[in-house]
Amino acid sequence: MNNETKTVSRLFMIIAVIYVTCLLLSNLIAGKMWAVSSSITLPAAVILFPITYIFGDIFTEVYGFKKARIIIWLGFACSFFAVAVYLITIALPHPGFWEGQEAYKTVLGTTPRVAIASFVGYLFGEFSNSVVLSKLKVATQGKKLWVRTILSTLVGEGLDSIIFVMISFWGTMDNSTVLHMILYQYLFKVCYEALFTPLTYAAVNWIKGQEGVDHFDYDEKYKILAE
Repeated sequence: MNNETKTVSRLFMIIAVIYVTCLLLSNLIAGKMWAVSSSITLPAAVILFPITYIFGDIFTEVYGFKKARIIIWLGFACSFFAVAVYLITIALPHPGFWEGQEAYKTVLGTTPRVAIASFVGYLFGEFSNSVVLSKLKVATQGKKLWVRTILSTLVGEGLDSIIFVMISFWGTMDNSTVLHMILYQYLFKVCYEALFTPLTYAAVNWIKGQEGVDHFDYDEKYKILAE
């Protein structure tokens, strides 16, 4: 890893903490189902998880792929640690007078299948989002940020939705229901980020001004693991 990726600013650290917090909260509330309508049900995480993609766009746009990679792996490690802690605490013996075990397990518990789906979907989605935005920034010479954020979201959120739903639910319900789940989640997430585009613009411009940084990934090899 080169010196550029070893040094980070205070602002970078603050944004990283917010990013990881949003990711952990998204995983925590994912078990709550939201009845959008009589025919559409989404996990409650869709109200928060797309924000992690907005932050991913900010990291890549301002600081470049290598520093975005640090944050993606940090989010993965924190999520893995959180799930491990949840499962350990659920497994601890509880006293007979405590009646909250099943509720606790329902909220914080997860199956290996869903956990794997979440981790794999996250990695493929976040890294593809970062790579696409990085390449488009070079191709457009830093112009039309809205095109880069939306196109990268189309790819990243698409992979995340497909991978997560397919691994989690394929074979447990009829195929049409699974496909509808993928479609509804995907459309909601993409529309969500599109609506937040003005705020993304404002955040990116402010951070670039504060940091004095506007990184372009010329000749980037896009290695998922650090050198």
